[in-house]
Amino acid sequence: MAEDSERLKHYSVGRVKVMKVVSKKPGKKRKGLYEAPSHVRRKNFSANLSPELRDKHGARSVPVRMDDTVTIVRGDFAGMEGKVARLDSKNYRIYVEGVTREKVDGSTILVSVHPSKVEIKRLKLDDKWRKKILDRKMASKSVVLKTRKRRGK
Repeated sequence: MAEDSERLKHYSVGRVKVMKVVSKKPGKKRKGLYEAPSHVRRKNFSANLSPELRDKHGARSVPVRMDDTVTIVRGDFAGMEGKVARLDSKNYRIYVEGVTREKVDGSTILVSVHPSKVEIKRLKLDDKWRKKILDRKMASKSVVLKTRKRRGK
């Protein structure tokens, strides 16, 4: 029973508290990933921020968007930097300008990279909603730091 209580997620629907069992089975986890709705897929598209951006915005990671500048940190193209040219939300992949390979027929194509294997160097902050999200994250971080100081940690 103790195991089951750890797996229960509590959430409210109106005034009723509902419990939902979260599965441990890898197959069900994969199915949830492949069949995820778009608002969940967006969260899965998150990438770590560079240390400078992390300090500036108070967030560890944010969802990748078009025109963000990223550096690839893992794989054959590690160290390469470029703008995000395309997002493939169905396959959870991003395409970075300058990260290409040559096909057998001589044409070049962009190589896909998983968002977890890149680090965001520059954010595109043209969108007011994205600015609000980052401001909210910074405000919550400052509240946490204040409470830690009061507790002496």
